[in-house]
Amino acid sequence: MFTKVLIANRGEIALRVIRTCQKMNIQTVAIYSEADADALFVREADEAYCVGKPPVNQSYLNAEEIIAVAKKSGAEAVHPGYGLLSENASFATRCINEGLTFIGPSPNIIASMGSKIEARKTMKEAGVPIIEGINTSLESEDEAKLAAKEIGYPLMLKASAGGGGIGMQLVNSEEELVKAFAGNKKRAESFFGDGAMFLEKYIAEPHHIEVQILADSHGNVVPLWERECSIQRRNQKVVEEAPSPFINEETRNKMLEAAIKAAQHIGYTNAGTIEFLVDREQNFYFLEMNTRLQVEHPVTEEITGLDLVEEQLKVASGADLSFTREEVARNGHAIEVRIYAEDPKTFFPSPGKITEFKLPEGEGIRNECAIEAGSQVTPFYDPMIGKLIAWGQTREEACSRLKQALEDYKIEGIKTNIPMLIKTVSHEQFLKGYTTTQFVNEYYLPLLTSTK
Repeated sequence: MFTKVLIANRGEIALRVIRTCQKMNIQTVAIYSEADADALFVREADEAYCVGKPPVNQSYLNAEEIIAVAKKSGAEAVHPGYGLLSENASFATRCINEGLTFIGPSPNIIASMGSKIEARKTMKEAGVPIIEGINTSLESEDEAKLAAKEIGYPLMLKASAGGGGIGMQLVNSEEELVKAFAGNKKRAESFFGDGAMFLEKYIAEPHHIEVQILADSHGNVVPLWERECSIQRRNQKVVEEAPSPFINEETRNKMLEAAIKAAQHIGYTNAGTIEFLVDREQNFYFLEMNTRLQVEHPVTEEITGLDLVEEQLKVASGADLSFTREEVARNGHAIEVRIYAEDPKTFFPSPGKITEFKLPEGEGIRNECAIEAGSQVTPFYDPMIGKLIAWGQTREEACSRLKQALEDYKIEGIKTNIPMLIKTVSHEQFLKGYTTTQFVNEYYLPLLTSTK
């Protein structure tokens, strides 16, 4: 096992990894920007080094400086968390070339799954169902129009290198496609350095359901059940739960088998997630693979009793998985909500200083955050400031605990999405388990207009 690990990330995920390392008697090295000098995760680490100015491209994406710090500190491995450099194949390669263990899959797998077009091709080869669409990059509006005629509207226009809903748009006609193409291509180039676009058939009222897997370097792959992540705003998840309240056991087993098949086909190692879209009839289709730990991993931990960061570290050190698929029981129900520093009506970020802060407590309640009273939420980073997780023996119990915890959550000085989350988890459709990707548009946004 490693004796010292550098965490190439910030905020709550950096603190999350630090605390598992502390449990395992592993020394931790934090990196931070000038804006995060006084952050909680910096104080909690055994060592901490400034890697640059506040903008991410001058600090948390500064691969050269991060690797220099890793070598200087004597770290043996790098945990990338999620976001930032976590799915950057070049960074993973650099780590390996410098004699550092990258805690994640191999760079070639990161690269192949990072391209949604290549991932579609690969999953089709593996026998995993994919959504009807094209598996080549669209170079022009004319190519897009021809492909659209072949598939038929409505369609999803997507950036191959996209994530977080960036570069993705529903188009219902050729006119809408033409309007969307150039703008989305430009956004993809700006955010990802890759403007490749493709088209997929639109699935009405889909559920976004993903399977968490762990795989070791000895060929063992274990699926850790599924998570429902359908409630989203701006195509970004805000509520996640395990297990899914929608799928039946037959569909669940088929999805788990498909996830195993996908991981084995590409020789996957470490933690990863196979994401699917599921239609009304419970037909499921490959959406993408995330080659890293997910924001929503705590709900899987809550129903399995596993520490996924601990398992990542063990697998990266060369160990076999210590459990089989049959040994991973599913216990109860867990729901996570993401706490954002944002206006709950517009979803626009709300940076500022947190003047008062108190986390909710209670049976089945778990908090993942790295802020405190006096913390400054800056405009330089993602506005997610924490996660609240509620576990219960039943979904009803988890919902009840979550609603109470949200009402007890106290943050002053900035706007947050907590009012939106309370309305969401109190809504009768949510309580019934109706959590399609259209939930916010159909049920939350109308509440805003009706109460003006």
